[in-house]
Amino acid sequence: MKISKIGKSLSESVTLKLNATVLAMRKNGEPVIHLGGGEPKSKAPASTIKDVNELLETRKVRYSPAAGTPEMKDAVIKYTKDFYGKDVTRENIAISSGAKQALSAALQSIVDPGDEVLFPTPYWVSYPDIVKIAGGIPTTFEAANGSLYPTIKDVKNVYTGNTKAIILNSPNNPSGVVYSEEFVKSLVEFTEEEGVFLIMDDIYHRLIFDGYEPISCYKFTEKDINDSQIITINGVSKQYAMTGFRIGWAVGDKDIINTMKNIQGHLTSGPNILMQKAAIGAIYGDQSCVTDLVSQLAKNRDVLVEELGKIDGVKLESPHGTFYSFADFRHYEQDSIKLATELLENTKVVTVPGIAFGKDGFLRISYCESAEEIREGITRIREYLMKK
Repeated sequence: MKISKIGKSLSESVTLKLNATVLAMRKNGEPVIHLGGGEPKSKAPASTIKDVNELLETRKVRYSPAAGTPEMKDAVIKYTKDFYGKDVTRENIAISSGAKQALSAALQSIVDPGDEVLFPTPYWVSYPDIVKIAGGIPTTFEAANGSLYPTIKDVKNVYTGNTKAIILNSPNNPSGVVYSEEFVKSLVEFTEEEGVFLIMDDIYHRLIFDGYEPISCYKFTEKDINDSQIITINGVSKQYAMTGFRIGWAVGDKDIINTMKNIQGHLTSGPNILMQKAAIGAIYGDQSCVTDLVSQLAKNRDVLVEELGKIDGVKLESPHGTFYSFADFRHYEQDSIKLATELLENTKVVTVPGIAFGKDGFLRISYCESAEEIREGITRIREYLMKK
């Protein structure tokens, strides 16, 4: 059977595969600890339920417009004003079936075959494949000094005349690094000078600790939204613990948004009407659920950092956001797939190999689980490594 070149170039999502592995292991009664996941354990806010139930009671659950309902767009207008200080209109917003679809539709709207899309290493596992699906060439940059904090000079070192867009995910999955205002500002200025797109993947932007505040990319531009080449991506999955609801959005120039609408109209039709009702409830509802989640994640982060610090030779840049850490295990093993496999087989602890994020010898370790599970999981890893 002949598979397309794009199809052949894509790989299975490592993180989704691991989730399936964990489910199977738990079903078999194995004492697995999942430190590889990306799902908060808190419940979705109560404000998500009322309007969903009312619509369900009518038993008239119909199609949504391809780019989302007016009411959902109005919620994103509010969100964008509240957290970015930016005034936008409905025509600047596309609602999607998750932030992943929003990013994919945005790239398909701006990328031509052969265009390069830049993003820093380590990167979210899906960036390379989403770029390939759009016909682009994924291209990475990293800090020349070996840190997790690249500079604009590092970007310029890989920038070419074929570069169409730069993606920045801050805080970063997998490292939890929060990029500085200076770096975001320099990217906004550089992309405006060069006439390329800047895609801000802000799905974790409210999940930050240690006194950090969400950074609005719009702070560094004087351009109107319809003259700007900035596209922001966000959603309800992480901050509201609504991963299964699959509602995300993009904010940008009206022509790009209209193109995204057309793409989604042919691929999936509109996002789920019930889930949009739930997302609206989350955005307008009591935001203490986000505050509580951030507080719990910060405590879990502290436990993880403390426990990893007990493993000689493991290096870690303490994360300031998300619910991930990106630990350097090269003292024990350069091959992160081999190490993650060994840990799963011998300790029943799930981690994600760093090569999936572009850096071998590292493991992404999540602190979504309880403090007790984090301690137990890292203890198992430490005891195993001490015997190697």
